[in-house]
Amino acid sequence: MPTIEPYAARDVWDPPMYSQAVKVSGAQTILYIAGQVAYGRDGTPAHAGDFKAQARAALQCLKAQVEAGGGTMANIVKINTYLTDIRHRADYGPIREEFFGKKMPAHTLVAVAALAAPEFLIEIEAVAVL
Repeated sequence: MPTIEPYAARDVWDPPMYSQAVKVSGAQTILYIAGQVAYGRDGTPAHAGDFKAQARAALQCLKAQVEAGGGTMANIVKINTYLTDIRHRADYGPIREEFFGKKMPAHTLVAVAALAAPEFLIEIEAVAVL
């Protein structure tokens, strides 16, 4: 079982919502999880126009991927989130907290012009260690 230690350098601000850095030791397996989006059962975009539903669906897919690999959400050490509208950031925080608690792993959030399909409003990729 790896040791996962979130931290921030002494002279770097330590935000309450995510970790500035994560140190991993003793890991045997690394999962690189591709960007997860809100797909329907048939592979088409789900929840068109509903950011909150898409965010929950993408995070649920991320959870399923890490669990299928033998881990839990606690094994995720890095998240990259892509939003097509930065105004969704305020809605994303509380939904993210449902899956990670108050303090997330290292996290980057950016706004992008578009994702793979115009219906997608959010995409989330991650790295987990087991």
